[in-house]
Amino acid sequence: MTPIILASGSVYRQQQLQQLQLNVQAQAAAVDESLITGENPENRARRLATAKAEKIKDQHTKAIVIGSDQVCARGDRVFHKPGNRENNIQQLKAFSGQTVIFYTAVCVLDRDYTCYQHVNETRVLFRDLSQAEISRYVDKEQAYDCAGGFKMECLGLSLMTSVTSDDPSALMGLPLIQLCAFLREAGVALP
Repeated sequence: MTPIILASGSVYRQQQLQQLQLNVQAQAAAVDESLITGENPENRARRLATAKAEKIKDQHTKAIVIGSDQVCARGDRVFHKPGNRENNIQQLKAFSGQTVIFYTAVCVLDRDYTCYQHVNETRVLFRDLSQAEISRYVDKEQAYDCAGGFKMECLGLSLMTSVTSDDPSALMGLPLIQLCAFLREAGVALP
């Protein structure tokens, strides 16, 4: 059986892949994630997902490798993982009453180096959030390591008015519907 490797150290993506009941290894792919002037968020997500997959594929040439990246943007502004409480509060203040777009890219490199790529766009409309609501959320969930500073699959859902996407799994970090299609193309048996 061909090994499958997730080119990521993300525990959230690893948890998502458990849903597929596949034997998947995870290996973080250290790539330069610096912003490129003029690069739009969708292209940035695609570039980074591909770079991560290529980095791990170079080390495991016989494996199927999955790379993924997520970019959070409001207008032209890209938001990174907040990293700490204060940044998390500032991000959620900026999102209050706004639509924020998450570009979640997946890249699969199969045994023969065939490259499958997709970027999912998820639109999240946040409620008008009070300072007290933001502080309570941040203190309860502490989603400092999540793009956008919230966890939709947990309490973060309470911050939203709506979520629009053709793949509900994408907002958690990996668009599983498209990934399944790519894995089938690469010869992986899925139901």
